[in-house]
Amino acid sequence: MLMLNQTDLTPASFILNGIPGLEDMHMWISFPFCTMYAVAVVGNCGLLYLILYEDSLHRPMYYFLAMLSLTDLFICSSTIPKALCIFWFHFKEISFDGCLVQMFFVHTFTGMESGVLMLMALDRYVAICYPLHYSTFLTNSVIAKAGLSTFLRGVLLIIPFTVLTKHLPYCRGNIIPHTYCDHMSVAKLSCGNIKVNVIYGLTVALLIGGFDILCITVSYTMILQAVISLSSADARQKAFSTCTAHICAIVFSYSPAFFSFFSHRFGGHTIPPSCHIIVANIYLLLPPTVNPIVYGVKTKQIRDCVIRITSGSKDVKSQSK
Repeated sequence: MLMLNQTDLTPASFILNGIPGLEDMHMWISFPFCTMYAVAVVGNCGLLYLILYEDSLHRPMYYFLAMLSLTDLFICSSTIPKALCIFWFHFKEISFDGCLVQMFFVHTFTGMESGVLMLMALDRYVAICYPLHYSTFLTNSVIAKAGLSTFLRGVLLIIPFTVLTKHLPYCRGNIIPHTYCDHMSVAKLSCGNIKVNVIYGLTVALLIGGFDILCITVSYTMILQAVISLSSADARQKAFSTCTAHICAIVFSYSPAFFSFFSHRFGGHTIPPSCHIIVANIYLLLPPTVNPIVYGVKTKQIRDCVIRITSGSKDVKSQSK
């Protein structure tokens, strides 16, 4: 049921239709979504708790990890609860303004996650290539400014998305074949010219994703050169081990994004829409779920803190060896 303002063709609400073609499977699909979301919330809240209260984790690497965990919480919490309401209760309606707000948060924090991964790559570069100057370069002030700049970059680049989408005329219905309000999914309902939206979307993707991937690639190229030049095999292994968790986080974050990006442009007619939507949800849900597990397993300091707490030790704030 479409409710339109006759003066500017702005719908009062949209209908999020879930995963088209798999409506009968919504209940089954909801179980892995719910499980992953629960793991993401518990895992990232646990990491934030450890980093806040454990003195041995008050270091630049873990401050950046706290930014990543906080970003991951915002990403999955802005989409998955609504998706579960669609799957479980068929609560598909979302107000026009609510849709714009969700779209803003999704794109802002996915951009911020990319930025934080880039900052973590630079952190590993400084730690391995300039270990004696690590604490001098990465002061608390520098870390705070870097995090704030990454957040503001996302906000300032995504605000035009919201403005452009808000002022489009909508006369192609109000049903969005998706589980959340994605920029292009909403724009395609417009009967106006969305060329500016398409061009701006690609520009933002290059400004954020392209720049961050370039910085990550350059950082790890220089890290690899520095590690190979080390004479000791133990030193090389130790240096590589400090990057393992971050490399895993990069793979889990960018792989679904690359698949979604290229499949939309080169496999649009061969890949069913349901696959695109599932991958889009995995892109938002997989990194928040996996990152706490990877860092908990691969990072000795975090692992030691978890073991100490779960074993009932009272000396929670003792320094890790």
